[in-house]
Amino acid sequence: MTAFDVRPITEEERRSTFDVLRRALHTQRVTDERWARVGESWPAAHKFGAFEGSSPIGIVSSYDTELAVPGGRTLPVAAVEGVGVRPDRTRRGVLTAMMAAQLADFAARGMPLAVLHASEPTIYGRFGYGSAALGKTLRVARPAARLHERVAAGGEVRLLSPEEAVKEIPGLYRRIGLHRPGMIGRPEQWWPISHDRPVVDGEHLVAVHSGPDGDDGFVVYATVSRRRFEAPDDGAVLDVHDLHAANPRARAALWRYLLSVDLVSGVHARFRPVDEPLALMLTDHRHAATLAVEDDLWLRPVDVAAALAGRTYGTAGPVVLAVTDRQLTANTGHYEVGPDGARRTDAAADLALDVDTLGMLYLGHWSATTLAEAGRVDVRDPAAPGRADELFTTRTAPWCGTHF
Repeated sequence: MTAFDVRPITEEERRSTFDVLRRALHTQRVTDERWARVGESWPAAHKFGAFEGSSPIGIVSSYDTELAVPGGRTLPVAAVEGVGVRPDRTRRGVLTAMMAAQLADFAARGMPLAVLHASEPTIYGRFGYGSAALGKTLRVARPAARLHERVAAGGEVRLLSPEEAVKEIPGLYRRIGLHRPGMIGRPEQWWPISHDRPVVDGEHLVAVHSGPDGDDGFVVYATVSRRRFEAPDDGAVLDVHDLHAANPRARAALWRYLLSVDLVSGVHARFRPVDEPLALMLTDHRHAATLAVEDDLWLRPVDVAAALAGRTYGTAGPVVLAVTDRQLTANTGHYEVGPDGARRTDAAADLALDVDTLGMLYLGHWSATTLAEAGRVDVRDPAAPGRADELFTTRTAPWCGTHF
């Protein structure tokens, strides 16, 4: 067994731990030039490293932001952004120790929720995270795909220079707002790492939509060539990296723009909202194919009472949930959830579930009935899953829309 210590990293260890992460993710070590651009977005705060002596062998990282929850409120959330163990030190308890330290830190700081994107889904359920939101991958055929004439899409779309994009898009994302459950804030430190290559290096194009009240939507996309020796006339594919809009009209205008670009054989977009009605907006819905539906956002209640009290619920009668949390044992207990909110209770449980399943239920995508049928919820009252469905399920599908 490898002897190691887990502790917060220091300022001097930022770059070495960043290199450990990149090695774990099978990417090249960061160059001096790129570190100069992105280093400030890798602060020492909220990072725990595993060390053999002074040498880092693992890293877990997060940043504090806000998460939109059902009902229109936002709650503080820890966004887990960088998790990795050096390849020669895996399966030795390193990740388990680092995740335990990180969860203890979240709880000590009063964070009600934590979220992440799972590189390997089998890893994170054992730490209390559940798949809470999904995203779909779309492939739209061009030039056949056209928006229906009844789809309202006014305003103007303009391309930005890389310099304009760096200045304008962060503020535009804030103005658009967190209008779906699952969307998260993008703090200042998010932008350099996530948009360093696309924006600064000019690998992506950035288009902005302006409506009656000013800029209200944007799309970031890359042009990927499909031309081959055997098929020299194949057009390019537009690969959509980021598309956000404040309203359906702006969203439709951005899609109309993408579908109007010449010499393009298709548009590819990953992790779009599962209920985005693009196919129905076309004259022929078959020209928009859903290639995959994948887990997008994983959520962990860190303070179950605060998390449940922070969102709103439907109009059904209350249910009592028996929640089991093996890592943060203070969360284990009974909680009454109803139209008036949520609170701890000594009442008998109607449904019993682990904290990762509560994470799946929390944003409203998965119904209690479905989770019970899948064996993830123990039903004590046969009528309770139906009441829980009405309480937790949301009209709009949850969606994150931010890679971190």
